[in-house]
Amino acid sequence: MNTLDSMRLDKWLWCARFYKTRSLAVEEIGKGRVQVNQQNAKAARELRVGDTVQLRQGQVQRTVQVRALSPQRGPAPVAQQLYEETPESISARLQAAEQRRLAPEPAASLHEGRPTKRDRREIERVQKGWGDRWSASVDG
Repeated sequence: MNTLDSMRLDKWLWCARFYKTRSLAVEEIGKGRVQVNQQNAKAARELRVGDTVQLRQGQVQRTVQVRALSPQRGPAPVAQQLYEETPESISARLQAAEQRRLAPEPAASLHEGRPTKRDRREIERVQKGWGDRWSASVDG
C-alpha cells in the first residue's frame, strides 16, 4: 500500500469496498447517508487516517475508523485492512441481523391466498349485480 496523507471520501469508500462503484458512493454521500467525524460530508471531502466514518449500506448502519488509505481498489482482504469497525457497530449490526432472522415471515400473515377463478367470477357477479336480474321466463 502506498502511503498517502489524504484522499477523497468517495474514492476511499470505493477502495474499501463499501460500494461497488464510485458513483454509488457519491450518490449515498449526496443522500446524507455518510458522515465523517459525525458531520455530513461531501464526496470530495479529504479523508485522513484516524477519521471516523459512519455509513449505511441498505438497512445496515456501520461505524468504522480509517486505518489506511489506498490509491487503488484491491481484493477484499486488502480492503478490510483499510478500516476497523468499532465494537459498538459490530454488536449493533449482529443484533439487527438476529432480529431480522427471528422476525416472522411476511407471507405467514396471509390467511388466504389469491382468489381462484371461481372466486373472481363470484366477486364480479356481485359487483355488477348480475345475480339480481329479473328473468322473464315462461313457466307453464
